[in-house]
Amino acid sequence: MTDWAAFAGFTALVLAVLLSLAYFSRGVPHAEGTGSAAPAAPDDAIRGDASDPDASDTDSRVGTPDDPVSTPADPADSDESADPDALPLASFSVDSTDASPRPEPPTLAAGDVADDADRDADPDAAAGCETETDRTIPGVTARPASAVSERSASADDLPPHLLLANVALSQAFLGGFLGLGAWYAGVPAAALGLSVTGLPTKLAIGVGLGLALYGANRVGSSVSERFGIAPDEAVRESLTPRTTAGWVFLFAVALPLIAGFEELLFRGALVGAVAAGFDVSPWLMAAVSSAAFGAGHGAQGRLGIIVTGLLGFVLAAAFVLTESLLVVVVAHYLVNALEFAGHELFGW
Repeated sequence: MTDWAAFAGFTALVLAVLLSLAYFSRGVPHAEGTGSAAPAAPDDAIRGDASDPDASDTDSRVGTPDDPVSTPADPADSDESADPDALPLASFSVDSTDASPRPEPPTLAAGDVADDADRDADPDAAAGCETETDRTIPGVTARPASAVSERSASADDLPPHLLLANVALSQAFLGGFLGLGAWYAGVPAAALGLSVTGLPTKLAIGVGLGLALYGANRVGSSVSERFGIAPDEAVRESLTPRTTAGWVFLFAVALPLIAGFEELLFRGALVGAVAAGFDVSPWLMAAVSSAAFGAGHGAQGRLGIIVTGLLGFVLAAAFVLTESLLVVVVAHYLVNALEFAGHELFGW
């Protein structure tokens, strides 16, 4: 006895997780640096307000050879007053044997900023390195401290092979969970479009459909670009491999898992199983599943959601007409594979 309600619960849970992942992944930086970055701090927050002498305390103020920073009035409140050789941190470095000011250091990248502990440990090694106070020097270009923290979440930390591995693992896990739900609920294989009959014919139909959909997608992209509507290529570019091993993993592992899982969920479960178990029109479920399919690709922008939704409806229609999951899996795989290969080989 098939427990359709239980399988519907499994399907709804997987769909909710997938849509949540799609939503929260929109701000993740990609390999080409397409992720959103935090706004830079205003100049006043970096350099302080020169018109307000109380804008910073004595420890954070910067002295110059012509206008040195005054030391605290009370010697008991400062170790620097007790030691005439000790100077507050300034725009110039102080050698352990020579207290004369040095020229201003060259402009450094944010990643080269040294902290105060390193300067205290080795003054010679810290010479020429910027500190937090260096950023207050007029004429010295320095990035705000937030740029350093943004570095940890930069695109360099998310190379294509890690993104591909993450996608493949998540799709495999969700697909396995959905398959477990189908086994637990006793869903017939035919309801999911799983059948071993007529495999060569189904394979040929899938190949033809995939080629046709890819061609239509390319034509649509060319037309939209003529009207100034460029598709968002950030996701595909961030997943494009940089090595031969990466391309093998993409074509042999990642893309088959993506096509197999998404077709099992959006066509096999949402269209086939729901229509068979709850006596609902498969064409109605084709429309519902296509809307969910487009929403699941929100990282591709509004145009990507619309195009993906239309693509999903064509795949759903093919599933209803052929009653075969293999047809739509093959077509889906070809569309994705040709997108990567066409852009890399021919610049399409």
